[in-house]
Order: sequence, then structure tokens, then C-alpha cells
Amino acid sequence: MEAICNDLAAEHEALDAIVADIEEERWSEITPFSGWSIQDEISHVAYFDYAGRLAAADSDAFAKHVEELTKDIQSPSDIHPRALKKGRDMRPPQLLEWWREERKAMLAEFEKHDPKDRLPWYGPSMSARSFATARLMETWAHGLDVADTLGVRREPTDRLKHIAHLGVVTFGWSFTTNGMDVPTQPVRVELNSPSGDIWTWGPEETEDVVRGNAEEFCMTVVRRRHVDDTHLEMTGDVAVQWMSIAQAFAGPPEKRPETGSFPKLDI
Repeated sequence: MEAICNDLAAEHEALDAIVADIEEERWSEITPFSGWSIQDEISHVAYFDYAGRLAAADSDAFAKHVEELTKDIQSPSDIHPRALKKGRDMRPPQLLEWWREERKAMLAEFEKHDPKDRLPWYGPSMSARSFATARLMETWAHGLDVADTLGVRREPTDRLKHIAHLGVVTFGWSFTTNGMDVPTQPVRVELNSPSGDIWTWGPEETEDVVRGNAEEFCMTVVRRRHVDDTHLEMTGDVAVQWMSIAQAFAGPPEKRPETGSFPKLDI
């Protein structure tokens, strides 16, 4: 667990560095994600780091937490206002302090586990390693919302490989959550990493391929960019269809930005 926990800690620090010194009034600025403010984005990450700490430390306590959080809700989307409330009720310095405490405690609990240990979550349980990877993905995705709002260009790192891998292994899920049959035709993914390596998944002999920049692939699978606003190249009908619906996280299909919402990266 040491390697993934170190990468998750680094992702936390990268987002913290973006928001730590901004003026307090900027925390109310609205991000491109679901009408959330910057404060909402950090509140969300902090709350689910708290929940992650609870899941890793005490499964019974986590089960009680889930029961309380989901009590009398009409739809899964009703969870968001409840999860955001604590952070919304804080001033930004208090929120930052709470997030820093919870993420540190969560990492400490993760480090006690074997990577294959099963940890509970709101849906199916996950291995401890997958759990930490999912937290990294969510931190990066919400951090992108914040960076977009503040006009900050984040330097990509090879931590993106964790997110890209989630994007690949959720191929079937992307179709399922959209009520579509999962194609049997495999897709190969070839990505240029920030460090210059080529990351690959899938068989070389398949006709369906996604090629391009790792950061843009990650932006697409976390639903923060329309694939047409990237330089990604798709060959084959299945590859094209997948990139139009790719979603690396659980839940119902998340609305993606419209074409032209963001400029293509200068790569």
C-alpha cells in the first residue's frame, strides 16, 4: 500500500497547494461541475476522505454511517447535499484544516491494510488498493474543476496512470451504467505519459484502439472533457462509442461538458 498511499498523499498536496492561499471570497466561485462552488468541491473530497477513513478503520461504524446518510433519501443524488453540508457550514480555513486531518487519518488507516483486503463502500466492497486509487481519481477530478475555475494549469504527473487504469478497467461499466450491452470486441489503449513512456492496455491485434495523451484520456474518463475537445484518436466503432460514454467512477451516467466547453490542451 505504500506506493499508492504516497501517490494519493501527493495528489492531496497538489490540490491543497492550489486552494490554500486563494482569497476567501474565491471559494464561492462556481466550478464547471454541477453548479458546485470551490468550497463544495473541497467539502466533497473532505467528506469522502472522512468516509474512507471510517471504512478502512471500522466496518460496523461505516455501515451505521451509510444508514444515517441514506435515510429517507428519494434518489442517490439526494446524498450530495447531505455530504456537502458540513463543509458548507465551515469557513474555508476550517474546511482546509478538517480536510487535512481526515485525509491524513484515512492514509494512516489504508497503510494498515494489505492491498487485497476488502473494504466496504456505498456500493460493492473494494480492495484496499482499488479504494485508495479511487480516492486519488476523485481528488484529481475535483481538483481539475477547481483548477479550471481558477485558471490554473496543473503540471501532469505519472500519477495519472492510476486514473488511466481505472478508465480502462471500467470499460464494461461505462456501457452498463448507460443501459447498453457491453461489446465483446476488445479495445487497446496507448497513451503518452507525462514522463515520456507509453502506457498500454489491451491486445495488440485488436482493430479498435484509443491513442493519445494520458492527461486528456483521464479528463475524458472522469467526464471533465468532451472527447472532441481532446487530441485523442479513436480507431474502430467500439473505441469511438466507448470514448463518448466512458466513466471511470460509480453511479448513474454523469453529464459531460458540451463540445467546445474547453480549449484543447497545447501538447
